[in-house]
Amino acid sequence: MRKVGFFRSIHLKFVLIYMLLILIAMQIIGVYFVNRLEANLKSNFTKSLYERTDLLKFLTKEEIIKQREDEDPTQKEAIRKVLQDFVASDISEVRVIDSKKEIIGTSDPNNQGIVGQRTTEGSVKRVLAIGSQESHPYVENGHRIWILTSPIKNNNEVIGAIYLIAKMDTVYTQMNEINSIFTTGTAIALAITAVLGVLLAQTITRPISDMRKQALAMAKGNFSRKVKVYGYDEIGQLALTFNNLTKKLQEAQATTEGERRKLSSVLSYMTDGVIATDRKGRVILINDPAAKLLNVSRETVLSQPIISLLGLEEDYTFDDLLVEQNSVILDFSTYDKHYILRANFSVIQKETGFVNGLITVLHDITEQEKIDMERREFVANVSHELRTPLTTMRSYLEALAEGAWQDDEIAPQFLHVTQNETERMIRLVNDLLQLSRLDSKDYRLNKDWVNFVEFFQRIIDRFEMTISQNITFSRTFPKKEIYVEIDTDKLTQVLDNIISNALKYSPQGGEITFSVKEKNEFIEVSISDQGMGIPKDNLEKVFDRFYRVDKARSRQMGGTGLGLAIAKEMIEAHCGRIWATSIEGKGTTIYFTLPYDPSQEDDWS
Repeated sequence: MRKVGFFRSIHLKFVLIYMLLILIAMQIIGVYFVNRLEANLKSNFTKSLYERTDLLKFLTKEEIIKQREDEDPTQKEAIRKVLQDFVASDISEVRVIDSKKEIIGTSDPNNQGIVGQRTTEGSVKRVLAIGSQESHPYVENGHRIWILTSPIKNNNEVIGAIYLIAKMDTVYTQMNEINSIFTTGTAIALAITAVLGVLLAQTITRPISDMRKQALAMAKGNFSRKVKVYGYDEIGQLALTFNNLTKKLQEAQATTEGERRKLSSVLSYMTDGVIATDRKGRVILINDPAAKLLNVSRETVLSQPIISLLGLEEDYTFDDLLVEQNSVILDFSTYDKHYILRANFSVIQKETGFVNGLITVLHDITEQEKIDMERREFVANVSHELRTPLTTMRSYLEALAEGAWQDDEIAPQFLHVTQNETERMIRLVNDLLQLSRLDSKDYRLNKDWVNFVEFFQRIIDRFEMTISQNITFSRTFPKKEIYVEIDTDKLTQVLDNIISNALKYSPQGGEITFSVKEKNEFIEVSISDQGMGIPKDNLEKVFDRFYRVDKARSRQMGGTGLGLAIAKEMIEAHCGRIWATSIEGKGTTIYFTLPYDPSQEDDWS
């Protein structure tokens, strides 16, 4: 590397900068000098006035206390002569006041009319009363004046006062001239400093600016630019080193980019989420599927501890994950939604055994867990529903086999119970088969345009003619015809299931209310009973398979717990919606909707 000479070094440039700073410091000193000079001029001005005032007080005191003969001039004439000798260019007026506050002389020849009058100046009255001197600056008609009020004493007794008005414009005129000189000098110095600064800045900042542009280009991936070398001082040597660094970075970046593309391609086409950490457990890489599974953004999770990202702080440490052999289940479920992930961990190690980090692979197993849970619950419910009638039938058949068939009273009852349980199992199997077809979408809807009000009335009439309980039916229907496109067999089964449930749980003397309302683009059908109601926490479960509010009563009445589940599947197949509302102890209302297009009424009316 070439040795940098003194005259090419950056130190010389710094010396020039310090020289410029010294020049600026001189200007600051000049400003300070002007301020101090102003203070000294004011001090000299006031000091001069104080000295002349002291002389004037001495002369006027002699005239005031003088014993006069007949041939001597009067006191006022003597004081007027003294004041005439005291006239100066910087003094506007001097007044002499005796102890009785009477003006006995003034230096202003145009203001002699005030002689013999009592003074109205407050400062004079205070000086005569207190005996202390007062002074203060004052601005009058744009002119700066200085007023001095001083007592005339004889043997510590105040016998009068001097009221002096002086002009300070001469002081400020001198200051303005000095300030003008300093301003001109400062302007010239600043102009020279600016020129030197521009020339100096160009020699230093030009190569630095080029390197900055190159750094920005490198940040964008452009390594083709080169920094221009303007000299061989320290900055020139830095530019050469920067160009060499650019070349090496270009080579390294090409190698890294190739590896990155390979890794990015692999991670992008993976369906599983992948997270990589460093040896301290901080996230250094996360692919899009993993970010989507965890509902986070890539920028916010980088450098975050993985145990915090996966919510494992309470159960695991990073060291625990390094030795974890089994999968870890991550349950992010909420009250409204189930969401479960499975995490598998793999340690990144060098050949020496040094741990470089951890690879985590995430799988969404929510649907799998949900299917497994529903399958277990379904098998358990079906087993329970079949075991109860089978147990009853076996007991009765054993009794019949042991000789009960010979009893004319008991045998028919046992056979009747066995027949009822057989029919119940047949209904259960038929419902299960129907649900199986609905689940597999292995069914067809034979839709037709039907006046739903008339269709609903016929079904209600059928139930009303066959019920044995003391229950009244109340209907609230539109007076107009409402045509909807439905599968009448499927909708008949839906209404039969809902109305049957309402009858089962309605008390004697109760009322069932049927309603049809025309809404925007659909009709709303409701069936309300006055039964025991459904607990609020279980209200959403009434459409689940095998759910019963009162299991014992449902089984006694031959219910399978599948009626509302089938109704839900059929309503949704008609592009409708079904739900329930309930108040415990007061009853339950089942609602469902069906698509409705009012424009079709003219065609079917």
